[in-house]
Amino acid sequence: MNTAGYKKTQKRVLNRRAVMWLGQTCNLRCQFCYFLERIESASHKEHPFMTLEKAKAICSCLFDFYHNNAIDIQGGEPTLYKEILELTQHCRTIGLLPTLITNAILLSNRSRCSDLKAAGVRDLLISVHGLGDNYDSLVGVKGASKKQMKALENIIAEGIPFRFNCVLSKTTLPELMAISELAHSTGARVVNFITFNPFEDQHNSDKLSAGNVANYTDVKSYLTPVMDFLEDVGIECNVRYLPMCLAEERHRKNIYNFQQNPYDLHEWDYVSWSWTALKPQRMRDGELTKPIDRRTISLETMQFPVALKFATDAIQKLIRTYPGTRAPIEALYRDVSFVVNTVKQKLGKGVREENFYRENALVRTSQCDYCYSDKCKRCSVQEICDGFHGDYASIFGTDDARAIELGLKIYDPAYYISKQEKVVEEEDYDWAL
Repeated sequence: MNTAGYKKTQKRVLNRRAVMWLGQTCNLRCQFCYFLERIESASHKEHPFMTLEKAKAICSCLFDFYHNNAIDIQGGEPTLYKEILELTQHCRTIGLLPTLITNAILLSNRSRCSDLKAAGVRDLLISVHGLGDNYDSLVGVKGASKKQMKALENIIAEGIPFRFNCVLSKTTLPELMAISELAHSTGARVVNFITFNPFEDQHNSDKLSAGNVANYTDVKSYLTPVMDFLEDVGIECNVRYLPMCLAEERHRKNIYNFQQNPYDLHEWDYVSWSWTALKPQRMRDGELTKPIDRRTISLETMQFPVALKFATDAIQKLIRTYPGTRAPIEALYRDVSFVVNTVKQKLGKGVREENFYRENALVRTSQCDYCYSDKCKRCSVQEICDGFHGDYASIFGTDDARAIELGLKIYDPAYYISKQEKVVEEEDYDWAL
């Protein structure tokens, strides 16, 4: 395969990639879309695209305040955004390397591809969630797959690098090998398989059932030969949000739960993501909120030493009794907690920068009601595995779980993924290799 413009490495560093949502306007109606209700409702505050001025301000903040060096631009569908070329150029100009997460349907027009390349797009993350009629059915638009295949031809002709995203819906499982072969024949650098993880509009949805959600045992049976194939042909393969016991031992290096995602250069920085995910940064109307720094998002996850626990208990009681004290006390709490943990880090007491991201990952799993089976208590890697999404467990339970017994407990999120060869683009050689 053509490896021009990138190298591979087993070195794991924290990513520097941001994400933004321009607005939930889209030309497809994917059944599993996180934002389907917002896309279908033109009156929803997050539905219309934001102004170019606001989008530029977000990107500038991501570069200047958060020191991100790349960004995933999403819509809805970002190619529908009238000012996408200007925004792409702005990102390039300030030093924020732009990726579009796209269904690529509009790129079936060759001139749109050439315009994006000229504007400075770094690469495309293309949503290939099925093939042919199955894809058309999943996204609710007849003829969509044919246009996507034409778009792939144009993207290749223009020399724009690309990767694949594939949601593991029940009807797509039999097509996974064909999608992987397509990735190989077209030159995709990476293939991401996304298992059941209903966030936003999909979380606690009454539309989800065993009739349209694939159980993990079936997912494993289809994924195993596909992952072997991608390994053999040299394409980076990542599987998001799958319990680690549901992958063969040789494939656990490819499993990325919330704790592993910060080590994937193509995933999102949890600190800046915590800011762009706030509603004011996802709506057309209203001003941007003040940027959130690491100590702020870590407020509930950073811990004082045991010796000071009595103080935190007293503080929490004070806030409950006198709610008006919350703001000044939380500000002080953040500052003291940050200092305590930073000092521990400098003294080599085991608190690394990565721990801030790990603790944030645990908050994200709790928000989605992730849970464990009783079998997980015997598992050596429970501490670095998300377990089962609460919505999945409500449908199928957790009987799929199998304890991985290694003779010791594993606490390092990179334990498995440090064995994976991952793509590093040329612009990132100086810090990621």
